[in-house]
Order: sequence, then C-alpha cells, then structure tokens
Amino acid sequence: MTPVPTIDRDAVVAALESVKDPELHASIVRLGMVKDLAIDGGTVALTVELTTPACPLRETIEQDVRAALAAVPGVRDVAITWGAQVRASNPREGQKPIPGVRNIIAVASNKGGVGKSTVASNIAVALAKAGASVGLIDADITGPNLPTMFGLPPGLQAGSSEGLKPVERYGVRVVSIGFLLPRGTPVVWRGPMIGSAVRQLLHDVPWGDTDYLVIDLPPGTSDASMSMAQDAPITGVIIVSSPQAVSVEDAMKAVAMFEKLGVPVFGMVENLSYFVAPDTGKRYDIFGHGGAKQAADELGIDFLGEIPIEPGVREGADRGVPVVYGAPDSDSAGAFDRIARNVAARISVLQRMGG
Repeated sequence: MTPVPTIDRDAVVAALESVKDPELHASIVRLGMVKDLAIDGGTVALTVELTTPACPLRETIEQDVRAALAAVPGVRDVAITWGAQVRASNPREGQKPIPGVRNIIAVASNKGGVGKSTVASNIAVALAKAGASVGLIDADITGPNLPTMFGLPPGLQAGSSEGLKPVERYGVRVVSIGFLLPRGTPVVWRGPMIGSAVRQLLHDVPWGDTDYLVIDLPPGTSDASMSMAQDAPITGVIIVSSPQAVSVEDAMKAVAMFEKLGVPVFGMVENLSYFVAPDTGKRYDIFGHGGAKQAADELGIDFLGEIPIEPGVREGADRGVPVVYGAPDSDSAGAFDRIARNVAARISVLQRMGG
C-alpha cells in the first residue's frame, strides 16, 4: 500500500488563508472564523464559525474551503462543522441596550396596507428556521395583528399578574399588546402613551438571549417609530412598499425620517410585486412593478427583494401559520428567506465596519 503522506499543518492554514468571506472580503482565518482545526491521516476537520446562522453565502464558503484544501498534498477528505456567533451591535449615545438582545431589526412603512406585518412575521420565522434566536415585537399599538398571524388568541395574557411575556411560536418569541386585549377592543391613546408603551415592550419584557429582535412598527412617521429610533439601539430598518407610485412616495419619506434619526436603512422590499395565475402561468403586475427598486436606486440604498402575490400568504396569515413555515417551497417563502438572509449578512458587514 502507498503510505499516506503527512499533511503539513502550515500548508493547510495557508490554504485556508486564501479563502475569503464573500461579504466581508477578508480571509476567514484572519476573521477568526476557523476553529478546532484537526488533521487525522488524510482528513482535515475544522469548524467554520459564521457571523450569522442565516448566512446566504455558506455554500460559496464551503466550496472555496474544499477547493483550497484539495490542493494541499495529502488531503483526501475535508470534514466541515458549521457554527455561528452573532455579534452584538453597539448602542449610540443616549440609547439604552436591551439585556440579552444583540441586534434589533425594525420593519417599517409610511403607508398602511402594504403588508408590513406580513413581511416582519415571515422574516422573523425565516431567521429562526436558519438557527438564530429570534424575538418579535408588535409595536403597532393601535392595530396589533401579530397574534392573529401567529395563531394566538387575543387577550391570552389579560388575566395574568405578571404582565406581558413572550409566547413562542414557530421558533419566534412574540410579544404584542394584543395579548392583553379581548377581541375587538380598541386602543384609544394619545401619542405620548403610545411612545411609552413601545419603550415598555422593549425594556420591560424578558427577552433573554436573542440574536435578532424584529420590530413590526406602525405605519407612518409616528411617535412609536420616533420613540423606538431614539431610545433603542436599532441595528437597521427594512422599508416595505408596494410597487405603485403613492406607496413608493410614502416609503421614500420613511427612508428620509430614519436617516435623519441616524438609523441605518438596510434597504427596501417590494411586497405585492406581481401575480402569476396558477391556471395559466401568466404574470400580472396588478399594482405595477419595479417601483420600489427604482426608488431604492434613486435613494442609493439596497433593494432587498420582491415578494409576489400568492393566496398562500394571505391564507397563512389568516389561519396563524406564516407562509415561510406553512409553505416553505412556495415562491413567496423563498423570497422572504432570501430577504432575511440578505439582512443578516448586511448586519455582519455593518458590525465588521464598525470594528
């Protein structure tokens, strides 16, 4: 038998040095992503610690690692274990960090009816499915819809003496003022009361260890949005719009508001982007198409993706099963998943740029 040549550890490390994180454009060795490197005969084993479990480029990194190590003399097999260590965003001056919460993702629009809550709930579930620890706040105090979207009965904590507590569903810990309100009960509050309630949802709820806390903001540039942006260390915001001009115009105002408040804007999502008839396969641009992408290009921000009109999205929301969980192979679920992974990747880049 031909003896197996001894693998040079330095050669292995040098090969891994040539592999770069596609988002951060730096060596995975220098970024500290290579852990537990071991050589046993002709096998090289290592753990690659990603900056987020929702990394959209994991397959690319794996291909590059295997290609680099295949060129090292003596390497016959490569065993890769995947890990993830989500870094925490640093609060700005005057902001109060939330214990245990590493990153806050706000989902906003400046117009009702564009599917903002649908986007927020499905992004949260997509991040949880990827392996992240996720919380979700229903900050739309006067119109809380997330209990319905997660199949949770309104007023389920109305009689509790412990106040609001997160309720886990589909891997996401959800909190909503709707947990305290019987069905059909209106919230008739002035602006300062709404701002105070939002702060309590952030700081008085036991979130525990959370990689991403997603916040479903109410429509408009209201007290809730401003209180959240000024008080909480928001990592970034996703702006949701539908394609038509009146929606895009309002979305652009939301971008301007958050930029004035010093909150990074991850980019814009076009919801209700198009409809494909299931019987004929013909595509219809019911609300137009491409308006959000054009606006994002004009504003110099990222376009995060477009979500089609599918009956399953509405059906899932009505019966309390987000489409990402209930119909994971659908086009809309795939779109939500890509957007969630893109946002997670942008958070990693922002954190690396900030040191």
